[in-house]
Amino acid sequence: MKFCPQCGKELVYKIKDGRDRHFCPDESECGYVHWNNPIPVVAAIVEHEGDIILARNAAWPATWYALITGFLESGETPAGGIIREVKEELNLDGEIVELVGLYEFHRMNQLIITYHVKATGTIELSEELVDYKRLKPEEIKPWPAGTGRAVQDWQAKRGIFNEMFDFTKS
Repeated sequence: MKFCPQCGKELVYKIKDGRDRHFCPDESECGYVHWNNPIPVVAAIVEHEGDIILARNAAWPATWYALITGFLESGETPAGGIIREVKEELNLDGEIVELVGLYEFHRMNQLIITYHVKATGTIELSEELVDYKRLKPEEIKPWPAGTGRAVQDWQAKRGIFNEMFDFTKS
């Protein structure tokens, strides 16, 4: 954020609460502080017909496949948000099996809320996705960031301890 959303002045950096923050320079009249809090994102380990679905976003390299994710929308519960995302991105009807956990993704300033979702229907990819893979739970190699840690925790609950694989380097 470069400009104050309240008065339009260019923001400046200052220390507040021990961190660099963007401030409106007009503290007496405006006083805006951009806290830059993490953005909530929902993710799903989608189980469909006994397989786990990993998808490739249109903006990603050909070797990158990951979980279904999306931004939590205003007024939505995390569980409702991920069911909506599974429907929008894969055209599948989903049911929450369990909350897998919460995961930080510092590079994108996100907090990822991950669920295991059992889905039914016929897969039809949205325009955001260009491909998908079906893998057995034991075939997935978790990756060392974001949703990959969720996959690792989910697998561990099932007695699966695969080595991490950094698909971003392949």
